[in-house]
Amino acid sequence: MLAAAFTADGLLDLLGAPAYAALARAETVPALRATRGDTALDTLVRLFLLQRAVPVERAKAALPLAVCLEDGWVREEDGEVRATVDVRPYGGPEGQDWFIVSDLGCAVGGAGGIGSHEEGVVLGVGGASTTLAGITVRTPVASALDLGTGSGIQALHAAQHATRVTATDLNPRALDFTRLTLALSGAAPADLREGSLFEPVADERYDLIVSNPPFVISPGARLTYRDGGMGGDDLCRTLVQQSGDRLNDGGYAQFLANWQHAEGEEWQDRLRSWVPEGCDAWIVQREVQDVTQYAELWLRDSGDHRADPDEYTARYEAWLDEFEARGTTAVGFGWITVRKSAAAAAGDPSIVVEEWPHTIEQPLGPAVLAHFARQDYLRAQDDASLLAGHFTLAEEVVQEQVGLPGAEDPEHVVLRQHRGMRRATKVDSVGAGFAGVCDGSLPAGRILDAIAQLMGEDPVLLRDRTPQAIRLLVEEGFLEPVEPAAGGAGRTA
Repeated sequence: MLAAAFTADGLLDLLGAPAYAALARAETVPALRATRGDTALDTLVRLFLLQRAVPVERAKAALPLAVCLEDGWVREEDGEVRATVDVRPYGGPEGQDWFIVSDLGCAVGGAGGIGSHEEGVVLGVGGASTTLAGITVRTPVASALDLGTGSGIQALHAAQHATRVTATDLNPRALDFTRLTLALSGAAPADLREGSLFEPVADERYDLIVSNPPFVISPGARLTYRDGGMGGDDLCRTLVQQSGDRLNDGGYAQFLANWQHAEGEEWQDRLRSWVPEGCDAWIVQREVQDVTQYAELWLRDSGDHRADPDEYTARYEAWLDEFEARGTTAVGFGWITVRKSAAAAAGDPSIVVEEWPHTIEQPLGPAVLAHFARQDYLRAQDDASLLAGHFTLAEEVVQEQVGLPGAEDPEHVVLRQHRGMRRATKVDSVGAGFAGVCDGSLPAGRILDAIAQLMGEDPVLLRDRTPQAIRLLVEEGFLEPVEPAAGGAGRTA
């Protein structure tokens, strides 16, 4: 496959950007037009990505046909060869040429969903799986667990920085696909175990746990690959709550999840109650849909919108009945990161639950690490130590002045990040001045004293009211604490 340039870069070169992008929208016509040639790459793309039959002679020229037939990757019929699996080139984070193996028709996305009612379907690469891969912390670890591995995407990523990878799934076919994904991609084999939730790894602990679980909140568990099978959002809650007992000290558990917005309850409080004891957490809600939007999304995903109208109506009613019975008004989408920490075990957990529907920059794994490092720092600082601390403005932060054209002074000043979470925050003149001169050389208190003198303010009052603003700028990543260096600017603490 590599010899034929059947790689992510090779596909882009062959198809061109428009046809390549169309595949992500489940549109294959442009790619079919681009693969009318007779090269090995044309053949492999048509066979494994576009699920089109190719003549036997062309298949023999592109791959070891006898071996593929014996292993069941393809089948031969009436002088033609058809694929039985989807094999999709996937570019690793450091330029690796990887391959993800999944069921036919389950790796091409699009608004219409995969349209399958098969319980044992194994999905391929999608937006959810790449999102989880991007937000996952990638520090070297001894052990990692991919819970609900599917086609093995998360296990493949984890194999690059974990000495030992365990992958579990309720579906035995998924474990077979994961084995193929790892082998084709040149990764070390994983310890594959069949079973539900944490049952296959009872009493074991890991440095990293990742899961893109079947998080869809639906009436029943009709589709194993996506529906939780527990009432409401209980599956996601159970995973998060039980993760604390499966983590080593300092370990991370990272999940994609859906959660209910219920009448008479703040969704933030609901999610805080999920965080296991002895753990910190960062929970980000990326999107919210009302119950009708949510039901329609997943009815389309399974192809029910193309069914008999009466059957579609009955299924839609069942979703709405379920939500009404549970008092659910909307459903949130997002990610949950849990970290086992000594401070949380001592009764001082850091639990941040926020809504952030705006653009982010992946990979976000380094930003996740930085978030928890900042929480550790802030927990150890009272106001006096904050004022004695040294800070620098984060490299990606720029200042924007907003106001009417020609005005002498701006109406307000905005600090904006251009990496990671890409946050923006409005600051007053003191905050703007403080951030602008933070280079690590002076303690915060001395900077405030100089600002007070310039602005004609009482330095004592300014010192009293500013620590909370500094704390917020540090928490959101605009300022970075540093250790003072003799004779010059500080270095990151």
